[in-house]
Amino acid sequence: MSDKHPPKHADGGHGTTPSGRHHHTTPAEEETAAVVSVDTAGGAMEPSAVPATAQSGQLPGGPDTLLRRIFTGSGMVSVLAVLLALIIGGLLIASTDQRVATTAGYFLARPTDFLAAVWDAATRSYIALFQGSVFNPRGNSVAAQFAPFMETLTIATPLITAGLGVALAFRAGLFNIGAQGQIIVAGIFAAWVGFALHLPFGLHLLLVLVAGIAGGALWGGLVGVLKARTGAHEVILTIMFNYIALYFLRYLLNTPAFQRPGESNPISPILDPTAVYPQILGTQYRLHLGFILAIAATVLVWWLLNRSTVGFEFRAVGANPKAAQTAGINVSRSTILVMAIAGGLAGMSGVAQVAGTEKVLTDGVAATYGFDAITVALLGRSTPWGTFAAGLLFGAFRAGAVQMQIQTGTPIDIVLVVQSLIVLFIAAPPLVRAIFGMNPRRKKPARAAKSRQAATTGGAA
Repeated sequence: MSDKHPPKHADGGHGTTPSGRHHHTTPAEEETAAVVSVDTAGGAMEPSAVPATAQSGQLPGGPDTLLRRIFTGSGMVSVLAVLLALIIGGLLIASTDQRVATTAGYFLARPTDFLAAVWDAATRSYIALFQGSVFNPRGNSVAAQFAPFMETLTIATPLITAGLGVALAFRAGLFNIGAQGQIIVAGIFAAWVGFALHLPFGLHLLLVLVAGIAGGALWGGLVGVLKARTGAHEVILTIMFNYIALYFLRYLLNTPAFQRPGESNPISPILDPTAVYPQILGTQYRLHLGFILAIAATVLVWWLLNRSTVGFEFRAVGANPKAAQTAGINVSRSTILVMAIAGGLAGMSGVAQVAGTEKVLTDGVAATYGFDAITVALLGRSTPWGTFAAGLLFGAFRAGAVQMQIQTGTPIDIVLVVQSLIVLFIAAPPLVRAIFGMNPRRKKPARAAKSRQAATTGGAA
C-alpha cells in the first residue's frame, strides 16, 4: 500500500498511513479514543475516561453532552435529594395540619380545597423556616432583618469544621464516626485554658485555639494509631471513644478543678474575656471569629487534598491501600496523620462552642454536632466546599426550626425528619435519578465495536 493512496474507512475517512502522515478520523473514533486520568477535583481517586479531543481544550460531545453531565452529576443528585426531602417533609407537615384534615373529609366533593390546604400548610411552614434562617422582612431594622442569617452562620460554624474532619477521613478511606468525642475533648482542653489561665488578649485566645485543636487531634490520632498498629476497625474505635470522652467530661465537671464554685450543676467557670472569640459584626449578633476560621479551614482542606503531596497520599490510600503501599506510600503513617488532622478539624468545633457560642463548658458542649457532621460530609460529597455548603444548609435548618414552630405550630422534629430523608436519598443516588428521570444515557458498547469494525473493514479494503 503506497503513501499516495492511504486506505479509506467505511465512512470515507482516512486510516493511519505507514509513513505516519496526518489523517482524518471519524467522530466515532474521536469519541471512543480515551485516556485514563486521575480525578483530583473531588471524590475518591477513580479512573475516568477523557476523550482525546478534550486534551486540546475542546469540550467533547458538544453542549448537549456538557449539560447532560451537569444535570446528571453527583452535585445535581445532592441538590435533588434535598429537594425531594423537602417535598416529602412538606407532605408530612400537611398531614399534621388541622385544615388539611378538615378538607380531607369532603375530598371527593371538592378536591381543590384539600390540595389548596396541603399547599398552604407546606408553604407557610417553609416560609417561616426561611424567615427564621435567612431573611425576615418583618424586622424593624436592616440589622433585625438579617439577624436570622447571622444566626445560621453561627450555628453552621461547628457543623462546617466537624464536617470537614469527617470528609477528610472519608477521602482517605476511613470512617470517622468520632467527631462527637473529638469535639468534647477539644472543649475540655480549650475551656481549661480559657478559665484556668489568665493571660493577655491575643495570646490567651491563641492558646485556647491551639489547645482545642491539639485535644481533638490527640483524640483522633489515638484512633489512627490503634488502627495502624493493631488493625482495629476505626468505626468501633471512634464510637467507643465518643463514650469515653462524654463520661470523662461528666466526671471532670463534678471535680473542683472544673466545676464552677458555688454551683451544684455540672458547669465550668466562665471563660475569661481574653479567651473568647470576638464577635465580628458587633454585639447585636452572635456571629464570632470561629466562622472566619471555618472558611480558612475549608480553604486549607481544599489545598491539602488537591494541591499537596500529603493530600495525594491520603487520596491514594483511600482509593486502594495496597496499591498505595506498593507505590511506596507509608499507609500506617497516612492513617495516623489523617485521623489526627480530622480530629483537629473537629476540635475547632469544640473551640467554637466553648470560646464562641457558649463561653462555658457543659456536658452538652458537643450537642449533636459530631453526628450531624457525618450527614454534612455525606451531603457535601466529602469535598471541602460541598461540605461547607452542606453545613450552611443544616445550620439554616437548625436556626429556622424554632421560628417555624412559633409561627405555624409545626413540630421541630419535622426538620430532623427532613435531615434524615436527605441522608437516605444521598445514600441511594439511583433512587433519586429514577424518580426525576435523570439516568444518564450510557454509550452502547456496540457503537464503539461497530466503529472499530468499520475502521478495520475499510483498512482491509
